[in-house]
Amino acid sequence: MLIMFASALDADAASRKKKSRRGMIQEELELLPMPVPDAPVAQLQPEARVDAILPPGELPQHISTARPSDRGGIDVSHYQGNIDWREVARSGLVQYVYIKATEGANLVDNTFRINLNGARLAGLKVGIYHFYRPNASVESQFINLTSTVALRDMDLLPIIDVEHRGSAQLSDFRAQLMRFARMVEKHYGVKPIIYTSRDFYNKYLAGPFTGYKYMIARYHADVPELIDNAQFVMWQYTANGRVPGIRGNVDRSCFMDNYTVKDIRIRK
Repeated sequence: MLIMFASALDADAASRKKKSRRGMIQEELELLPMPVPDAPVAQLQPEARVDAILPPGELPQHISTARPSDRGGIDVSHYQGNIDWREVARSGLVQYVYIKATEGANLVDNTFRINLNGARLAGLKVGIYHFYRPNASVESQFINLTSTVALRDMDLLPIIDVEHRGSAQLSDFRAQLMRFARMVEKHYGVKPIIYTSRDFYNKYLAGPFTGYKYMIARYHADVPELIDNAQFVMWQYTANGRVPGIRGNVDRSCFMDNYTVKDIRIRK
């Protein structure tokens, strides 16, 4: 990892810029209705993803292996370690990449900027995701995300990763998540995608969130079925995927139906 040394003057300028940006974000927050925040989490733990069922590298039967670059994507975080993005791009297996940026109120993935720059330099289309913590305040999560990621950092619609229910009533959980999604949409000018598992969607999200695009996780050979028959754009079908340039396992996903990368691109 390269370590950049800045002069005291540069540090002061960067600090003023950061304070200015946070001030702009705070002004946006003041224009929005502000309910009583959730109780803060004492200490956030790294994301806990659902366990994979498919053996490493196995594809669901209905996905063609003839043209995988037309259909496939991955999502990565610090768990993948040092990634050779040129090798990933040369593999022809990856058309789009989602990179973990932030989690909860104050966690920033320590490989975010390295992965973002590396994937883009390799010519891959890149999006980011925020791991949503329902027991952390919406406002603090919004500031964490938007002070870390700018619109110019993204080629693809941002993802809100929703895997935990939290301790609030279901109606409050839904209201807070909806509020966060709308704040993200207002800030970036694009509607975020929601990532969740099939079971989580069916139990907690079906109904109020039908206006959103989805990436649905289910590590099984059968296509996920949602109880309200909602269409979803992407299916994350394994967490045990293998891609050249990445040591160990990586989450792999594919487009569903007639969706393509055009459906998740940000039009700038």
